[in-house]
Amino acid sequence: MKNKTLAAWLALVGGPLGLHRFYLRGMGDLLGWLLPIPTALGLYGIERVQQYGLDDQWSWVLIPMLGFTFAGCSLMAIIYGLMPTEKWNARFNPGSAPEAASGNTSWLTIAGIVLALLIGTGVLMASIVFSFQRYFEYQVEEGRKISQ
Repeated sequence: MKNKTLAAWLALVGGPLGLHRFYLRGMGDLLGWLLPIPTALGLYGIERVQQYGLDDQWSWVLIPMLGFTFAGCSLMAIIYGLMPTEKWNARFNPGSAPEAASGNTSWLTIAGIVLALLIGTGVLMASIVFSFQRYFEYQVEEGRKISQ
């Protein structure tokens, strides 16, 4: 029986590594195996910033990949947590009763949803701001070069 609370917390904590997908769909899930790629690229972008500074253009692309992956996994945690018991059991626990306890929402599920909302929105906004700020600063510098 797949537990809704555990799936929501796995999406929040281990989502960028695909843990929630492996828990719900098994080790053969292709998207679960692909999720660590943008996570690793984002971490590489952070390393590039540390090596080359904030003016590194590749970091503008790579770092938001990490942020968008975290935000997407937080969204999945919210979706899992808010899914009705009957729908959860029909999708992830076929053959069990529609009101089986594994699909119930508890206070721990609600805490996961709230934390996913806080982390997901914060990381998403930070990723967007980082990318746009770097892009517009680059555009200003290029404009200055042209006008001289």
